[in-house]
Formats: sequence, C-alpha cells, structure tokens
Amino acid sequence: MSLLFLNSISGGEIIIVLLIVLMFFGSESIPKIARTMGRTVRRFKDATQDIQREIGDSAKDSVKEIKSFENEIKDSIENKK
Repeated sequence: MSLLFLNSISGGEIIIVLLIVLMFFGSESIPKIARTMGRTVRRFKDATQDIQREIGDSAKDSVKEIKSFENEIKDSIENKK
C-alpha cells in the first residue's frame, strides 16, 4: 500500500495529530484502536485480493470458452467442406 500523501505532511504535523488523538482517546485505548485499524486494513487487503483472484479466474474461464467456441466453429466449417 503506497502512502503517497505522506510526502506532503511534515513531522511536526504528524506529532500534532498524534497528540490530538492521545488527548481524545487516552493512552489505554490507542493500542486497541491501532489493532482494530490493523485488522480492518488486513481484511480490506484480503477482500481486494479475493476480488482480483475472482476477476482473473473469470477472465481465464472466458478465454477457455472462447477458444473452445472457436474450435467448434473451425470444426463445423471443415466438416462442411
């Protein structure tokens, strides 16, 4: 996962955001939040990979069907000759 937007954020801005998060959520709940966010990102990645795999499998199946159809057409043309 590329974090391109971090190029425009300075270290000071990140520290300010972290301090605000610490103030709102407290030090005890930050690890829970981080775990939850990590699990969410992991599930999202897994779902994305599943979708990509399904699309790839579908494309392969379509190519096989097209080739089979082409072979049937060629066979029927040759049988008519």
